[in-house]
Amino acid sequence: MSHINSITLEVISNGLLSIAEQMGVILTKTAYSTNIKERKDLSVAIFDADGKVLSLAQHIPIHFSSLFGAVEELLKRWDKSEIYDGDVYIANDPYTGGGSHLPDIALVKPVFYEGKLIAFVVNNGHHADRSRRGPTIFDEGLRIPVVKLYEKGKLNKDIYDLILLNFQLKEERRGDIQAQLITNQFGADKIIELCEKIGLETYFEFCREWLKYGEKKARTAIQNLPDGEYEFEDILDDDGNGNENLQIRVKLVVSGDHLLFDFSGSHPQVTGPYNCVKSALLATVFYSVKCLLDKTIPANSGFFDSIDVKAEPGTIVCASEPAPTFDRETTTQRLADVIFGAFAKIDPENVIAAGCGAVTFFSIAGQDARSGKPYVYVETIGGGNGARYNKDGLDAVQVHMTNSSNLPIESLEMEYPLLVKEYALEEDSGGPGMYRGGMGIRRGICILDDSENTVLAAASTERSRTKPWGLQGGMGGSTSYLDVCHEGRKINTQNKVRNVPLESGDTVTLVSAGGGGYGDPAKRDINKVRKDYEEGKISLETMNTCYPAANKEDEI
Repeated sequence: MSHINSITLEVISNGLLSIAEQMGVILTKTAYSTNIKERKDLSVAIFDADGKVLSLAQHIPIHFSSLFGAVEELLKRWDKSEIYDGDVYIANDPYTGGGSHLPDIALVKPVFYEGKLIAFVVNNGHHADRSRRGPTIFDEGLRIPVVKLYEKGKLNKDIYDLILLNFQLKEERRGDIQAQLITNQFGADKIIELCEKIGLETYFEFCREWLKYGEKKARTAIQNLPDGEYEFEDILDDDGNGNENLQIRVKLVVSGDHLLFDFSGSHPQVTGPYNCVKSALLATVFYSVKCLLDKTIPANSGFFDSIDVKAEPGTIVCASEPAPTFDRETTTQRLADVIFGAFAKIDPENVIAAGCGAVTFFSIAGQDARSGKPYVYVETIGGGNGARYNKDGLDAVQVHMTNSSNLPIESLEMEYPLLVKEYALEEDSGGPGMYRGGMGIRRGICILDDSENTVLAAASTERSRTKPWGLQGGMGGSTSYLDVCHEGRKINTQNKVRNVPLESGDTVTLVSAGGGGYGDPAKRDINKVRKDYEEGKISLETMNTCYPAANKEDEI
């Protein structure tokens, strides 16, 4: 019989969540790189001594793959008797380190109390130091399996020096890693304080009951779904390497209190960097189910135990070594789309239409003539979110698997020799419907670097050929596009480019897709249509074509 009542369970769980959220704030405030301190491209979590998730702060869903993956790999490689107080582990490799792509570096710290291993605190940061791509994982950068960066509190300097040697922005990397170390130490100290308050026996009992509660909540929610099989499929435009129309399929099987996601039949893995390893697939499934089932389900391992995932190794959704994974987040966006599409066949009112469905990104690297030092600017921009049964989609937001902030123009122009020429909502990008899809973003960057060194740009977007789909008669959102201009002339023919040499005055402009609409456009409130037109969200042509009633005087 448990001595943990519901009130105690709630108090302790919120205490752990508070620790995780504070860890995220500390990492944001102490990091060196703009990508972490400004864009908040980071995540944190707390695990129990057996590697079960207890608390996950609300940061970036795709990072969960690196958080639980690193702990899982750690416990495979080390017996608990070989894990010591003062140890710190570091990892980034998708195939041996539990990560999902190489820029995401995870640090894991075991937490000890009264000589016993009681938890792991983990954080992950995207180290924006390079933008390498190639046909295999070996072309994408330094691979770090799970290794001890510290053992019993002593730095393994050889490992540390080896890691820093492989990055060009060494001081920035050093600063970010130090911030990650400080963040984990804070989390460990706070968990120890919690155990001092409630006692070790109560803490261990809480861990058991909290996981049981998560599983019970999930299974109860699943039981409310009608049993059956629900299928959906969608495609990625291409992998930027000549492979086009990459199909992603899912069959959702609901049976009692259990869900099975079967991704059989999805496209084989590709030579472009859009492959997902299993941990990234699992993170996407867990995120999607939590969104669609019950927001109050705790994001812990008990919840995950109610879900099974089937995928064929060697496919784009469950890649095998040596498939490249650098841009795996765009594929996870499409995975979320097909999962939401399958759930829409159960209850479309519980699902939003497709969002922009991409991680639309810039990467510009060169040497800053002002300081003589190299720089790497990386940014992802949001797009339109899908409409729902009773509300328009959100404009200019990150959707599904990403949740980073856009870099403020002031920070960007101060940190890098770049100029933001355009930053605006894209007219007519939201899919027409009774409820309009959210609007995409137009963002244009001009190179100001006057150094003699080559500036290399990479940029990518998705949904450039297939519109984000609408629901219940709603129309699709607009497609995305990319313009790379040299001496005023567009030089790209694809919407995924890398290592394009640019000069001062050249520009890169990205326009992200809009979200799909929901419901018949003819049923949209006329006053809302006219307001959209007056605010520049839709053109006169769109108003006349998709909402003709709005121009009829007798409807006023």
